[in-house]
Amino acid sequence: MESLNLSIENHYLKEALYEDIVNRLKEQNIDLENVKRSDIAGADEFHVRGATVSKELANSIDLNGLNVLDVGCGLGGPCRMLADEYNCQTTGIDLSNEYVRTANKLSKLVNLNNKTTFVQGDAAELPFEDNKFDVVWTQHVQMNIPDKKKFYSEINRVLKTGGYFLFYDILKKGDGEINYPMPWASNINHSFLFKIEEMDGFLKEFGLTKEQSTNQTQAGIDFFNALVARLKEFGPPKMGLNVLMGETTKPKLMNLLTHLKTGELELISGVYRK
Repeated sequence: MESLNLSIENHYLKEALYEDIVNRLKEQNIDLENVKRSDIAGADEFHVRGATVSKELANSIDLNGLNVLDVGCGLGGPCRMLADEYNCQTTGIDLSNEYVRTANKLSKLVNLNNKTTFVQGDAAELPFEDNKFDVVWTQHVQMNIPDKKKFYSEINRVLKTGGYFLFYDILKKGDGEINYPMPWASNINHSFLFKIEEMDGFLKEFGLTKEQSTNQTQAGIDFFNALVARLKEFGPPKMGLNVLMGETTKPKLMNLLTHLKTGELELISGVYRK
């Protein structure tokens, strides 16, 4: 498992990520003493529809003032949004050391470091005590995790009784082959897709009850179509997912869009309660 984790971490690795973001802010003449969350929003939410879908997820329950864990937090955009707009105390965990380093520095940059904490760790071995969090939140993470049962059992373990599990994920729908690269995997060796029925089965086994489920596939397709149109007209944005994926951005996103359109993959968000 350690070698797989290292391989996955290397897939996401981009050296000096925080420094690159700061340079991009400077190129836009943004005052580094007054950086707003919106200035970095294009890069700090590594999932389809970015900050928009995070707000939708946040509004699915009353989150105000709760203690939230983001499993697979990336650069920490959702944690900062929840801290800033919903008065949450947030903790993010990610496999990537570089993402965690960058997340901590970005929180300091926008003056939210007192309400956000980021740690490096394995989502299937969460370094937190039982029943610690009011909410566990995850977006586009489980595709890299082979042991789904362990992943969801850990989420259940750290979640308080009565607490909420919020998710937004890419899931297998059809039975055809998937073409790579994808945003989460350079090849099939990093990718462990499964279906929503399997996920629901694990969560029910652990005693979580589904309260809400939304198919986000068409919204994702619309997002990508608009993104492609903008790229054709204006070229790559100064602050977008290209910051994270570089030259591989286009083939990864186009492969994902193709599979969403053909029905091999789907996007689903939802709420479970323990």
